[in-house]
Amino acid sequence: MDEHNGLAELFEAKRPHLRAVAYRMLGSLSEADDAVQEAWLHLNRSDTSSIKNLGGWLTTVVGRISLDMLRSRKARREESLEVPDPIASPESRLDPEQEALLADSIGLALLVVLDTLPPAERLAFVLHDIFAVSFDEIAPIVERTSTAARQLASRARRRVRGVDMVPDADLTYQREVVDAFLTASRSGNFDALLAVLDPNIVFRTDQAAVLTSASGEVRGATAVARQFSGRAQGARPALVNGSAGIVVAPYGRLILVLDLTITHGKIAEINVISDPAHLRQLHLSVLGS
Repeated sequence: MDEHNGLAELFEAKRPHLRAVAYRMLGSLSEADDAVQEAWLHLNRSDTSSIKNLGGWLTTVVGRISLDMLRSRKARREESLEVPDPIASPESRLDPEQEALLADSIGLALLVVLDTLPPAERLAFVLHDIFAVSFDEIAPIVERTSTAARQLASRARRRVRGVDMVPDADLTYQREVVDAFLTASRSGNFDALLAVLDPNIVFRTDQAAVLTSASGEVRGATAVARQFSGRAQGARPALVNGSAGIVVAPYGRLILVLDLTITHGKIAEINVISDPAHLRQLHLSVLGS
């Protein structure tokens, strides 16, 4: 009993770290907790006498469990871009504010981009780049060589960072415009919104768009500014097909993208994309500060 209690105490000390690993892998707090609980059951069934580094061992176990969950999710063709119903979903047993804070602390755009990666690439990137797990340890989890695991992380890294897609000067200029737009939108500063919109701006929504009740097309800075004033609380900057854009992703679950056309320091077009099939076709990357 004392040995079991001691093992439980050691596990509880590692739980926050394990939860962080699983959450970055799965993008869901309830699934992350399930993965951590499964790791505890796995630990109880294992001979711990040969485990030299319990933290490292548990990290790889949680990684393997999370990878299996991601693959199962893909096999069942679960729609990872859908937002769970806060009432009907099992997620509702969690504190929404807690998950929102966790997602925001990690970076909503990063969670969105991680969701676009194949499971093995996601695991290699998360374990190595975020948690400093060696490729020698990652290799058996993904059933590849160490060199192949390194290549998985490299591909994921390029996708996450959008390397070499756009000149830095262009991105800096675009990011300033996007930041000004989001700041004005969130604060409801109508004049500031008008200042960042081209007078002849065109705002288009797809049939599945939920950002606004308006359908089709809205033209002109004043009309478009009315659509966004006091909104965009859950929106974050991101690279969309190589250009600065905006993702809306409560708890890190992507629901729509604002594809922007920026000309001469003004936003000239806003195209809202919310159809899941279209969203999956977009190339999303994290837009650095």
